[in-house]
Amino acid sequence: MVALKDGIQSADAIIRLTQAGVIKPETPFASDQVQPASLDLRLGKRAYRVRASFLPGRNHTVRDRLEQLSFHEIDLSIGAILETGSVYIAELQESLALPGNLSAAANPKSSTGRIDVFTRVITDRSQEFDNIGAGYHGPLFAEISPRTFPVLVRTGTRLSQLRLRKGEVRLSDADLHLLHQRERVVTSAEPSIQDGVAVSVDLAGFGPDNLIGYRAKRHTGLVDVDKPASCRIADFWEPLYADARRTLILDPGQFYILASKEAVHVPPDYAAEMVPFDPLVGEFRVHYAGFFDPGFGHAGAGGEGSRAVLEVRSRDVPFILEDGQIVGRLVYERMAERPQVLYGAGVGSNYQAQSLKLSKHFK
Repeated sequence: MVALKDGIQSADAIIRLTQAGVIKPETPFASDQVQPASLDLRLGKRAYRVRASFLPGRNHTVRDRLEQLSFHEIDLSIGAILETGSVYIAELQESLALPGNLSAAANPKSSTGRIDVFTRVITDRSQEFDNIGAGYHGPLFAEISPRTFPVLVRTGTRLSQLRLRKGEVRLSDADLHLLHQRERVVTSAEPSIQDGVAVSVDLAGFGPDNLIGYRAKRHTGLVDVDKPASCRIADFWEPLYADARRTLILDPGQFYILASKEAVHVPPDYAAEMVPFDPLVGEFRVHYAGFFDPGFGHAGAGGEGSRAVLEVRSRDVPFILEDGQIVGRLVYERMAERPQVLYGAGVGSNYQAQSLKLSKHFK
């Protein structure tokens, strides 16, 4: 067995767990697949278009449900277009044999959330998405539902990330206050810390034109998920600029890319996750992609001033956002050990030192 300390497991531990058979990849990892505190998950050879999203429940496997709900099988080895408004279940190349003291959680990768592809990881006999209980032995599957742009994916495409946790890792509000005093996790003079540290939206704008964000266009071309800088911004996005009132009306069904007012800092001994703000406060959802690796926004890793980019979607009614309005909270978690390589320091980090930034696919 691999000796593990309590906390979020680092890249080194992920490699050791793979060598010990706790993580079982079908093929060797790509050179940049293991991040400082997470593992990218790769699509396998097959996907299935299904009637609806589902959870298998405690008495069924994912394949049991696929036999009932799938329309047809898709060969990902030759590439496949996933259409908006449809739901797909894809095999993943990684499976797990977790010991009884190790659990896992998944989230979309940043680039996945920024193109409005809704994806969640499912396991056999599960009753919730993205959370994988300690001791789970079995395959992993991804539910994929493009919301705005059709996407081209293939075997090896990475849409989700996995984190491994041992013990109690989340910082209490008291611990988070102390961390902020030492390390300044956000640039707010007096941050709101309650079940995490508050993050607000910037509607004052960036640059000479006071750009505040982008609204996705409808009926666009295709986004190839594995090809950076392959799409023209103007073909997919409408830029948005600050108005005198510094407000933005979110239209139902539209997808927006905005940015936080605060710069965010994740010190090297910690990881963070963005959680949506209480839906009772506003009818919108923020941030599909929630993981922030150790070193995000860290000056020593070239990230000073990094903002959190917000993927925003209104629900059923128009909603007015105001400059400085709280839209999410950052939950901080302890690392089991400091990663040898931090986010932004040579691990294919696309969003270090970002302000307002679209996904890597756009130029």
